[in-house]
Amino acid sequence: MKSRMVMSMLAGATLLASTLLGAHPASARHADVPAEFGSDWHDPVTAAPPVTAPDTRSCRVTLAEAQFRDFTPYRGTYTPPAGCGDRWSKVVLRLDGTVKGRQYDRLGHVSVGGVEIFRTSTPQPSPDGIAWSVEKDVTRYSDTFRERQDVEMLIGNVVDDTHTGIIDVKVTLTFYTGKPAQVPDRVLPLTDGTLTTPRNSERIVAEVYATGSGGGCEEYWYLTVPDPAPYSCRAADGPYREVQIRVDGRLAGVAAPFPHVWTGGWSNPFLWYVVPGPRAFDVRPITYDLTPFAGILNDGRPHDIQVSVAGLPEGRPGWSVPVNILVRQDEGRAHVTGALTAHRDQGLANSSTHTPGPEHRVDTGSGHRLTVAGYVDTSHGRVTTTVRRSLAHTSVHRWTDGETMDALDATWRDDESVTVDGPGPARTTRTDRTYTMDGTTTLGADDRLRTVLTLGDRASAVTARDGRRTAWSKLDDTYSGDATWTVNVPRDQRHAVGTSSERYRLYGSHVPGGCHDRRLATEQGVLTEDREGC
Repeated sequence: MKSRMVMSMLAGATLLASTLLGAHPASARHADVPAEFGSDWHDPVTAAPPVTAPDTRSCRVTLAEAQFRDFTPYRGTYTPPAGCGDRWSKVVLRLDGTVKGRQYDRLGHVSVGGVEIFRTSTPQPSPDGIAWSVEKDVTRYSDTFRERQDVEMLIGNVVDDTHTGIIDVKVTLTFYTGKPAQVPDRVLPLTDGTLTTPRNSERIVAEVYATGSGGGCEEYWYLTVPDPAPYSCRAADGPYREVQIRVDGRLAGVAAPFPHVWTGGWSNPFLWYVVPGPRAFDVRPITYDLTPFAGILNDGRPHDIQVSVAGLPEGRPGWSVPVNILVRQDEGRAHVTGALTAHRDQGLANSSTHTPGPEHRVDTGSGHRLTVAGYVDTSHGRVTTTVRRSLAHTSVHRWTDGETMDALDATWRDDESVTVDGPGPARTTRTDRTYTMDGTTTLGADDRLRTVLTLGDRASAVTARDGRRTAWSKLDDTYSGDATWTVNVPRDQRHAVGTSSERYRLYGSHVPGGCHDRRLATEQGVLTEDREGC
């Protein structure tokens, strides 16, 4: 299946405060499961926890309501809600969508006042049609929502005689009254790569909605191989990608991109019709604490902020990296001064080796460590922030000539600690992230394509003051799927079968009841299990 693993089934195209919504239907009886996929299946659902909302008065505003047939963006105007004030305890975004017929998965975004508040991809529909909903906590963008703003939404789509699915969506914001949440004072979109912060900024965080997509090789960046290995997608340095942010040319942050798998991914849409892969419908941003650079940024001048993807071959398209800057200000001072005091870059280490043979193999090992520190002199004293980030990646990619067998076993680690030391006890937040991908696609002589795949999204976070734990969380989101279908035949002759499952476990001091544990299972598009238990 030459290049099938890298052919997109789409064309075009903090810890967990958002989720794809779904009901909790009773488990289906085994007799309800068809022998193969039919013309309809269960609406998309994930095992992630719902966004919790306070029991207070609320106001709802429609951000966008549109049908997407092409690459024309929806443009409108946002007006703050009347009757709920301008300081809210929570703000929740909700997308409701429907689509039917035949359509690839598509990438989309919503921006308000130039600030990207939501990035998503879409499910692939059944001929009879599906409906889905996604919610996201967007309280941190409250500064943007306090004024009238331009709105832009785009889900790039193609509708023709073959691709008949028109994507119909409505996006709303619900504002909850009550005790105002602690949110950034300013939310700034990065315009033309330059940033001018308020001169009294005492904390600065950048968030980057990084996605590799577009239907080309960078949708499957984790499968690219070094030159001159005989594979349909190559990159000089192999599969390692790293999202870097620079301030005035100096490296300020590094991060591992999440290995998103969209709902046509791995050449097998039957894996994803009911249960999407982790984060497929809610693309979460990478965050970088730029506070060590606040003393430099607070001089009132524009500064150059650039985001790049290390490992991306020069001139190759496919990555999108929109940036928001979230700022907390010192109300007691008009100008907060400071300095960068430490910058230790151990450099990017990357080795990707091809071993030829009847079964080709590429072994990759990569890593990077960066430490930055700086202080600001605030109205409440000198505050020093030290950010340490350590990245590590290992993978084994195996394939046969013609790519009739293609397999990957990969792990990414992204460990970060942020220590804030000022008046009072020092506070350290440590976040350890691990992403895993273990899958194999095979194409038999009978044109039966089978994909077996397991994805993992795991993280733990602990905040401590003076050695005492004050907050913690632990996430384990695991997806598994096994689907087979006949390629190169009309849709009604594919004879597709498939199972999928997801178990989402989240524990922590911020989790209602301290625990969320939900399991889903499907067979031939029927939801056969939906169980919760802590």
